[in-house]
Amino acid sequence: MEDKETMPDALPAKPEPVKQPESPRISRRLWLSGAVTAATVMLVRQSVGKVAPVVPSAAPEVMTPATDLAAVDPTKVIGAGPSGYGTTSLFEKPERLTSLTSSRTPLQNLYGSITPSGLHFERHHGGIPVIDPDKYELLIHGMVDRPLVFSLADLKKFPSVTRTCFIECSGNYRSGKAEMTPQEICGLTSQSEWTGVLLSTIFKEVGVQPAATWFLAEGGDAAVMTRSIPVSKGWEDAMIVYAQNGEALRPEQGYPARLLLPGWEGNTSVKWLRRIKLSDAPFMTREETSKYTEKVKDGKIRQFSFVMDARSIITFPTYPVKVQKGWIEIRGLAWSGRGKIERVEVSVDGGQSWTAAELQGPVLDKAHTVFRYLWNWKGEETRIMSRAVDETGYVQPDYETLAAARESKGGYHFNPITKWLVKNNGEVFHDSPKSDDLS
Repeated sequence: MEDKETMPDALPAKPEPVKQPESPRISRRLWLSGAVTAATVMLVRQSVGKVAPVVPSAAPEVMTPATDLAAVDPTKVIGAGPSGYGTTSLFEKPERLTSLTSSRTPLQNLYGSITPSGLHFERHHGGIPVIDPDKYELLIHGMVDRPLVFSLADLKKFPSVTRTCFIECSGNYRSGKAEMTPQEICGLTSQSEWTGVLLSTIFKEVGVQPAATWFLAEGGDAAVMTRSIPVSKGWEDAMIVYAQNGEALRPEQGYPARLLLPGWEGNTSVKWLRRIKLSDAPFMTREETSKYTEKVKDGKIRQFSFVMDARSIITFPTYPVKVQKGWIEIRGLAWSGRGKIERVEVSVDGGQSWTAAELQGPVLDKAHTVFRYLWNWKGEETRIMSRAVDETGYVQPDYETLAAARESKGGYHFNPITKWLVKNNGEVFHDSPKSDDLS
């Protein structure tokens, strides 16, 4: 982006020329970013230990991370001062994280289990609405004793709760080719620290009637996204959240407030939440009749399959990484909508044997869990894979077993084991099901 800043009106008088050792040229942007006042100038130490001011040229060239910045000795130049809002290092290439698309989280490039807010996957049905938080209202009515309208400020007056959990799209599965990253295969899952008010607190405030068994959650986007939710989930652990990772929700994540249903398919955590209606039956909206239902065996259709089953994926080594012989730390993520991950098993011989991986604590409920496995690769071609087991005893299935049980090759709630082919030369590819298996 073009630099719109202007130079100070006045600079200190240029001192008499002093012979100095050769030093890297400093750009106008770098000079200004380190200024404390308009009179501040960069300093470089002379070889004799004295200090002399350096004034930038009138039209300095712009430095790039690959050349000029790399040549600057940071111990010889005053650095930048505090910024209004932190940014990543100039040496970190944005395309490293967003080379595919910002709508899928680059699982293979992240550290730890928390997804930066700006890299949370996106899924919306009618675009991202612009909602003034001062005009925001949430109506709660239907089978309640006291129908009420809450402003954002009203919601923030209630006791706040913070929890860490994942959100995953129910259609989080892609396959079909060898050149696929974890981001492309199942990047529609992200994890954040969410802050808001428990829905059970709001239910008590409005007086939800005992006969109410379902509630309608309605969004304020152009699609007016709506889902029917069992009231029991509202009492259990549902939240109305207004903050993500320590700051206000991003617009694409439901600003100024959204519903959060930990462990359930992402579409039920309705964004831009504007209305909740209590009832004694589901509302049978478009999003739960023509959408978000999946075929199962014997031609049947499964509806209201809210919970996301246990899943895992290796995030290193994966395509397009090339590894060397020797010790390799296999890393990945595992999660389950039914609770905590009990263990993750890793196979480095194509599924002939399985060994428990190390889980990074704390292992949280309905949350991404990092796992690691140390592997001594001797250069042979093999397949590596992982499978998750949650605290209910559910074991993540392989593709063949899942496809046979569902009589389906993919679709919603499809969570097969992901295999990676490690070739003799160290190249790693997605071991995708054969094309005829996907037809």
